Amino acid sequence: MSFLLRQRIQLATAWRWRKGMEVSCCHCTTFSTVSSNEDPIEIHKRKLFLWFSHLPKEEKQFGGLFSPETMHVDPLIIERKDEERAGLLKSPYQTQISSSHSLNVEQLFEPTDTWSEGCGLGVLLYGAVGTGKATIVRKLVLDWCTGTTLTRFKLLLPFLCEDLNQLSKVVSLRDLVGRKYLHLKKHPILNGDGDQAKDVLFLFNGMEKMQLDFRIGSSELCSDPNEPLPPSVIIVNLLRKYLLPEASILMTTRLSAVERIPQKYVSRYVQICGFNDPDRQRAYFTSRLLQSEEVAHNKEARTLIELLYLNLQSESQLAAACFLPSYCWLTCATLHFLHFTSAQAPIRTLTGIYTSFFRLNFGGEVLGTRTGTSITTQEYHSSLMMHVVRTVGKLAFDGVMNKRTSFSDKELEQWFGGMTKTDEELHQLAMFQTDILDFFLAPCVKSGKHLSKEVNKHDKQYVFAVPAMQEYLAALYVVLGENKSALEKLTNQVSVAIGEASEDVSALVNILSKFIPLRLFAIFNLLKLFPKLYEKISSHNKGKIARTMATEMFRTEDSYNDDVLDQVEQSLLGVHGPQPQQYDDSQPFELYPIFMGGLLQYSNRVHLNQLDCNIQSATVVQITRALKKYLVRELSKAQPPEELMDLLVLLYEFQNPRLTNEVLSSIKSICLSNIRMTSLKCFILSSVLSCTSTSYHRKELDLSSCLLTDNMLQMLEPAFRHAHSLKLCGNPLLDSGIRILLEALSENQSLTYLSLMHTGFGDSGALELAKMLQQHTGLQELNVAYNLISNKAALVLVDVCREHPSIHTVHLYLNPITNEGKQSLYGRGVPSKKGNNRQVKVLASVTEGFDISDNWHPILKVIRENASSWDRKLVKQQLEVFLQDLEWGSRRQKSFWTRLHFRKVQKTVQATLKNLETDSSPKERPSKP
Repeated sequence: MSFLLRQRIQLATAWRWRKGMEVSCCHCTTFSTVSSNEDPIEIHKRKLFLWFSHLPKEEKQFGGLFSPETMHVDPLIIERKDEERAGLLKSPYQTQISSSHSLNVEQLFEPTDTWSEGCGLGVLLYGAVGTGKATIVRKLVLDWCTGTTLTRFKLLLPFLCEDLNQLSKVVSLRDLVGRKYLHLKKHPILNGDGDQAKDVLFLFNGMEKMQLDFRIGSSELCSDPNEPLPPSVIIVNLLRKYLLPEASILMTTRLSAVERIPQKYVSRYVQICGFNDPDRQRAYFTSRLLQSEEVAHNKEARTLIELLYLNLQSESQLAAACFLPSYCWLTCATLHFLHFTSAQAPIRTLTGIYTSFFRLNFGGEVLGTRTGTSITTQEYHSSLMMHVVRTVGKLAFDGVMNKRTSFSDKELEQWFGGMTKTDEELHQLAMFQTDILDFFLAPCVKSGKHLSKEVNKHDKQYVFAVPAMQEYLAALYVVLGENKSALEKLTNQVSVAIGEASEDVSALVNILSKFIPLRLFAIFNLLKLFPKLYEKISSHNKGKIARTMATEMFRTEDSYNDDVLDQVEQSLLGVHGPQPQQYDDSQPFELYPIFMGGLLQYSNRVHLNQLDCNIQSATVVQITRALKKYLVRELSKAQPPEELMDLLVLLYEFQNPRLTNEVLSSIKSICLSNIRMTSLKCFILSSVLSCTSTSYHRKELDLSSCLLTDNMLQMLEPAFRHAHSLKLCGNPLLDSGIRILLEALSENQSLTYLSLMHTGFGDSGALELAKMLQQHTGLQELNVAYNLISNKAALVLVDVCREHPSIHTVHLYLNPITNEGKQSLYGRGVPSKKGNNRQVKVLASVTEGFDISDNWHPILKVIRENASSWDRKLVKQQLEVFLQDLEWGSRRQKSFWTRLHFRKVQKTVQATLKNLETDSSPKERPSKP
C-alpha cells in the first residue's frame, strides 16, 4: 500500500473517530443511559470527566499508556500584587519570579484583602502563549470531577469563550447553561434564590476571544438569570457581581489581554510562569518519554532524559526555550520521533510535528484589539497563524537568506515597529510582541565571545527559541507565496477579480481601473494579457521555489556536515565532547528545503488549512513537477553520504510516492557509509525505497560502519530487496544479527555481492550463512573477512560455495584460521575432478599454499584503508601471521625471481605494520571491502 494512500486512510479514520467524539460530547445523552433519580451534578461530573479526558491526536503519539494523569506537571503559578502589574506586558523569558508568591490551584479561591462577605471571587489566570493555561484548566476540571480539588464548589461550569463569541442570539444564563449541559437545565442552584450560588464556579477559558464592553450604555445591568441577553453581556454582569454575586469566577486569558478586564472586577491576578527550573522540565520529559512497557525503550528514554537534563543545566539555549511548556512538548515530540519511530506506528514526519505544534498553540486563534475600538468582523477573525507567517515568517526567511540566526533588539524594533505609530497601533504592536514575538524569539544565551564578528557585542541578541523553528517558518513563508513579487501579487488580484466579475465589459473596466490606469494599455489587450501573464509568472515562481529546494539541499559548503537528523538531535541534546571555539553565525540551514517539501504533503496541508494557511493543490503540482527536474539534475553528480541521507529525508517528508520513484530511478548506487544510522533513518530508507517500482534494481547499497543493530536490520528488509551489491562492513551484527539479516534477505533474488567484513560473527553465524546461500542463486562474491570464523566453519562455508552455481570468490582473511586450515581452504578452492569443475577463489591470506596470492595487493589495500578504525592489536597479529606465511612460502621457492617477489610483498606488509604502530592519532573511517 502506498504511503500516501495509507496516510489518507489514517486521516479519514481519525476524522470519523473525532467526529464521533464531538457528537457524543455535544449530545450528552449519548454517553450513557441516565437514571431519572440520579443526581444531575453527579451526571455532570461524569460527563465532564469524559470530555476533558479526551486528548488531542497530537498527544497520543507518545504511547498507549499516555493519559492526563500521567502527563501533567504543574507549571509555576504566582500571585501578582497591584504594584507588580506594571510589567505585565513583558517577555515570559524575562518574567521576575518570586517563589514566596507561588500558589497551587486550591489556594486560588482563598479570601483576599478586597473580598466582600457574600460575594464570590473573580480570579484572572493569565500567561503568555505556551505557558500551559489549557493544561491547567484540563487538570483542574478533571480533579474537581474526581473530588481531589476545589471541593468547596458543588458545581463547576466550564465555558469556551470562542464558542460563546459565536452565539448570535440572545439567551438567558440558565438557558446558556442548559444548552451546553442539558442535565442541568432545570437545576435550582442557578435560579438566583438565596445564596446557593456560592457553591458555583464559572470557568471562562480564553477571555481574549470575547469582545466585552463594561460601559453601562453598551452592557445593560441585569440580575435575573432568566432574562435573555447576549453572552458577552451575561459575562459582564457576572463580573460586576450584579448577576449571581455569590458565584465565583475563574478566567483565563493571554498575557496581552489582561487589561481588558477592569481591575475592580478582579479579586486576584495569578500568572502562569511555565517551567522555571530544570527539575520541572525533567519531570515533564520523564512523563512523556517513559511511557512504554518495553525495557529497551525505557532504557534508551532514561539516557535521553539524562542528556537533556545535562543540556538544561548548562544554561543552554534549549533551557531558555523550555521555560515554556509548549517547547518542552516540541522537544519531547521531536526526540520521540528521532528515537522511537517504528514500522508499526502511524506515519509521522518532522514537518508534521511542527505543524501539530502550531495547531495546538494557534488553532482557532484570531487577531483582536482592545475593547471599545472599531474593528470589522473580517479583521477580528483574521487568522493569527497567517499573521505569524507574514511577520515572524518574513523575519525567519530574511535570516535564512542572509545566513543569520541572531537579531539585535534594535533590528527587531525597526523590523516590526517601523515608523511612529498611533496610540492604537502602538497597543497592537505591544500585543503582537507579547503574544507572538516573545513566543518565538528568546534572548541569546551565548556569551559575546561566541558571536560572529559582524555582531555588536553590546547589543542584546535574540534567536528563535528552537533553531529549527526559523527554518520551518521561513519554509512556510515561501510555500504560501508570501515572498512573491509585487507584479505577481498584482496579476493575482486582477486574475481573481476577473474571475469573479461578470462578462459585462463595463464591469471589467471598473475592476481593471482599480489596479492599472487604463490609459497605459488598451482594454482589450489587458483582458488577454493578465490571465496569461499571471499564469506565466506564477509558474516561474513555483519553479523558483523548486530550484531553491534543490540548491539548498546540495550546497557544496554543506557536503561534510552531519546529516540533518543528527543536527536536529544535537540541537536538543547538545554536543558532548570538544566544543567549537567560535560561534558560527553563518551556519547552514539544511532543514529549510526539507520543511518546504514536507509542507506540501497532504496531511500537513489539511492541518494548515485549519489555521487558514491554504496551500493550493495546483501549487503543489507545479512545485513537484519542477522539483523532480532539479533533483535529478543534482543527482547526476556524486553526492556524499550525508547529502544522500538528507535527500532521503526530503523525499520521506514529502510523502509523494510518484516523485520518490521518479527521483530514485536516477540513482543506481546508494552509499550511506559511516552514517550513524538510527531506527528512524532505517525506517526512512525502507519507506522511500518501497516507493520504487518492482523493476527498479540498485547496483549498490552501502551501509558500512553505520552501527546497525538487530532491530534496524528488521526495519531494513524492504531496502534490501532489489540490491545487487550489499555492503554491511563494520557493523556489530554478531551471530544474532547474521540470522536476522538472512531472514531480511530472503526476498532478494538479485544479490550478486555481499560484504559482511568486520561484523563480529563467528562459527554459528557462518554456518547459518552457509545454509542460506543456495537461496541466492545469483550471488558471485562473498566477503566475510575480519570476523571470528575458525577452521571448521570456514571449510563448511567454502564447500557450500563450491556447490553454489555462481559464487567464484570468498574473502576469509583476518579470521582466526590456522595454517593447516588455510591449506585446506586452498585445496577446497581447486576444481574437483568429479562432478562440479568450478573453481572458487578463497582469499584467506596473502599466500595460497606455497605461492603468493594473486589478490595480495587488494587484501593489503583493504587493511590499510581500515586499520585506523579496526582493533589494532588484532590487525597487528594478523599482519605478523602474514609475514610468517610469506617467510614459510619463500623458503620453499627455488627460483630467485620468485623469492624476490616474496620479498617485495614482505616489505609491503612490514610497511603496513610499521604505519599501524606509529600512527598515534587514528581517524575513524568506514570499513571498505
